[in-house]
Amino acid sequence: MFVISTRNFPPDVGGIQNLMEGLSNSLLNHGPVKVFADSFEESEIYDKRSSLIIERISGFKIFKKYRKANIIKSFLKENNVRAVFFDHWKSIENMDEDLLSKTKSFCLIHSKEINHSPNSGLNTRMLKALNKSDYIIANSVFTKKLAIKNGLKEEIIKVINPGSDYPLKVEQKFKNKANELFKDAFPKILTVARLDRRKSHRNILMTIKNLKVKFPKIKYISLGDGEEKSNLENLKKELGLENEVDLIYKAEGELKDALLESSDLFLMPSVIYKRSVEGFGISFIEAASYGKASIGGIDGGEGDAIKNNLTGYLCDGNDLNSIYETVTKIFKDENYKKLGTNAYKFSRNFSWKIIIKKYLELI
Repeated sequence: MFVISTRNFPPDVGGIQNLMEGLSNSLLNHGPVKVFADSFEESEIYDKRSSLIIERISGFKIFKKYRKANIIKSFLKENNVRAVFFDHWKSIENMDEDLLSKTKSFCLIHSKEINHSPNSGLNTRMLKALNKSDYIIANSVFTKKLAIKNGLKEEIIKVINPGSDYPLKVEQKFKNKANELFKDAFPKILTVARLDRRKSHRNILMTIKNLKVKFPKIKYISLGDGEEKSNLENLKKELGLENEVDLIYKAEGELKDALLESSDLFLMPSVIYKRSVEGFGISFIEAASYGKASIGGIDGGEGDAIKNNLTGYLCDGNDLNSIYETVTKIFKDENYKKLGTNAYKFSRNFSWKIIIKKYLELI
């Protein structure tokens, strides 16, 4: 049996949530899986539809982590467990090392959550927690380097990129909806991400304004919610982009897939904002699975998800000229089509059937 302990799991949305769901479902092909996950709105509906055995932990955050750890400890004592996986260093922090020594243990790291200054209180806690696991799994080469910089031992860090089961089949009604949104625009540009400063939505909108001269029928759609929502709405009006930009805050997953399939370019030139940095970017792989080229930022782990000059480009998300010139370059001489073909081939390397074998080899 495999055990998953995660703070991040569907129906909650996000990259880590998708990663933990994909890992759990892939392990299910190799033995029973028990998931201990935090409770969210509509968890009960999701759990009934899932093939996984999911136990939800609810309650106040400050008490929930101790209660959850105690429940998992009891389960490990009473069951024969091949391996236990933790999504975050805080998920393993309250586990007993002696108990973990009886099975293989993995703790995943993503970037932002380990980016604490050496010798700070959070850094000390993080190192103590992560050193309890047999293997620390970094989602990219960048994240591994960041972990070493912040004090983790290189020999226990393995790089395993997140897997993806994309492309997914898109129902016709969602294809129709995507066509209604994009209409006859060109280029059709898409971002799927939370609306936070790290994702450079503000610079994207200003770039769209500048690109209107070159591409009069340009259309940009952002799918995702977040704290930058009101600022971006105001900027959209200020720039006069009511027709060129749609900010969609919540949508069914199938619409996201339809928009990926219908788009010409996936654009997410992330930057470092305070301690927050892009560790990988699974959305780039999802876009690639539909044969779409991507533009990402130069500061984080996007280089694992985008092969520069082959499946897309990396640019400086802080620099409007860099974003503008990179978007222009990708559409010159229909370059985006060649890059999209390469991206599709590259995305096949991230099938969960391939990725899960890297975990199993370590058990």
